[in-house]
Amino acid sequence: SKTVTPMGKRKLKQWILQPLRDVNEINRRLDAVEELARDAIVRKDISNSFRDLGDLERITSRIVFGSASARELLALRISIEKLPTVKKTLKSCKSEMISNSVMSIDPLTVLHEILQNAIVDEPPVSVREGGMIRQGFNKDLDSLKESISTDKKWIASLQASERRRTGIKSLKVGFNKVHGYYIEVTKSNMNQVPNEYQRKQTLANAERYITPELKEKESTVLAGEERINKLEFEIYETLRQQVSGSVGILRKNANAVAIVDVLVALSDVAVTRRYTRPRITEDTRIKIIDGRHASLEVMLGPNEFVPNSVEIGDGGSTLIIITGPNMAGKSTWMRQCAIIVLLAQMGAFVPAKSAEIGLVDRIFTRVGAFDDLTARQSTFMVEMIETANILNNATDRSLVILDEIGRGTSTFDGMALAWAVAERIVQMRCRSLFATHFHQLTDMASQYHGVKNVHTLAKESGDTIVFLHKVVEGGTDKSYGIHVAALAGVPDEVVKRANQILQKIEKENRVTVGESVPDFETTEQASLEFLVMDDPLIDRIEHMDLDRTTPMDALTELRDLQEEVKRRRK
Repeated sequence: SKTVTPMGKRKLKQWILQPLRDVNEINRRLDAVEELARDAIVRKDISNSFRDLGDLERITSRIVFGSASARELLALRISIEKLPTVKKTLKSCKSEMISNSVMSIDPLTVLHEILQNAIVDEPPVSVREGGMIRQGFNKDLDSLKESISTDKKWIASLQASERRRTGIKSLKVGFNKVHGYYIEVTKSNMNQVPNEYQRKQTLANAERYITPELKEKESTVLAGEERINKLEFEIYETLRQQVSGSVGILRKNANAVAIVDVLVALSDVAVTRRYTRPRITEDTRIKIIDGRHASLEVMLGPNEFVPNSVEIGDGGSTLIIITGPNMAGKSTWMRQCAIIVLLAQMGAFVPAKSAEIGLVDRIFTRVGAFDDLTARQSTFMVEMIETANILNNATDRSLVILDEIGRGTSTFDGMALAWAVAERIVQMRCRSLFATHFHQLTDMASQYHGVKNVHTLAKESGDTIVFLHKVVEGGTDKSYGIHVAALAGVPDEVVKRANQILQKIEKENRVTVGESVPDFETTEQASLEFLVMDDPLIDRIEHMDLDRTTPMDALTELRDLQEEVKRRRK
């Protein structure tokens, strides 16, 4: 987030979570973003004018609930002080949305003057300990402070005068909340203590005393301070009530600032990351030329991300089936399409060369793999629950992202479910991107209208594979999963064995490894079937007539077999 204010950060989150479905409202936001994107100086001036603004929304809420501190009233005063500058800076903008925001900002001159005169520049944390009301704001408070100021000055000068009178250089005058004011003398100087000193407290290395005159001054000062603190709190409560009368205006100001803050952030991102303005339409066509993933391209760095296009809906294809290798970019491509649609409908520029977005009512996703142990739901169960939600709630204006439906169960069950879900999606006519490793699903393009195949390119070079991360039309029948396993560091002998088994499966066109497979020469391990197929010990067991064998004969035979096994191991 490039927003400057806390209100702007929350507003950006709200826009992301609640994108618009009104073309005119979306275009109003896009007009404002486009205007700001053309003027870097105005963007910088607006951001600078927001720098010292406090969290107007939070402060306003605390004022309403009666929990705002004096420091928050000070922050409110500083924020209100900035509003005229903000308003002046925004007046140069012509777009409707910014102009409306400028008109809704009220400088609250009277409230600012009250807070300026009432609250000191450095108020304490607590509102019940005094010291927060500025001198001159309340005459009664000023009179109380003046009445005890003479006694405070006398106490402040007592230490110096007593040192001169008694000759005790280490004498100190202090105060704590338990014993009040006191005179402290170290034990090495106790022989110089005057007779009028009254012992109050004994410490390890010192004695604390009080005099009748100091006690009298203490009573006057403490009683006066208590009245001052009580009066200051009453003044503060009255002040808070005055401020709460402007809560509606404060919230309007906060909302206006938040909106402009988000618009400036969106325009800044649009310029620095080369985003373009999308065209929003009422039809169902989504056409994105050279789209990019908003966050991934930033992580990869300049010119590292491979852009891809997509076109779906409006009488053409409504279901795009994407196949291709693992790690080749299928999920990234689908997610970037969804992100671009979301950005467009929240009123932001998008990471693409061009984008035409037919309004979407909801975006449904079934991506990733995770379980929910607390709800006793397996990975596959979570996958099916999410799929059911899509099939039960998506409409012909929805955008659906499905990533590898059916991978969490057996091959045939998974493929059957994936095909049935794809069929249902075609019938619903909602725009859908469907990634799968069940290559049989590519046959749907020839059987159903509105289904199109695409795949991600990969280039084989000997035993290695290079992912080109480019999405092109047509299906593919290879996933290169074994190559990916090798890249991940799976031991070479396991990779070699997997290739042997794969060749057998492809040759026989059935998923079984029960019969002989080319020797696994890189390991001493082999299947149990290879070890026992010509063993006389197995023949002996096989030809035993268990129906005519007594328990005693069975034990004898078992002992003989055990001895034979032990002999072999020797």
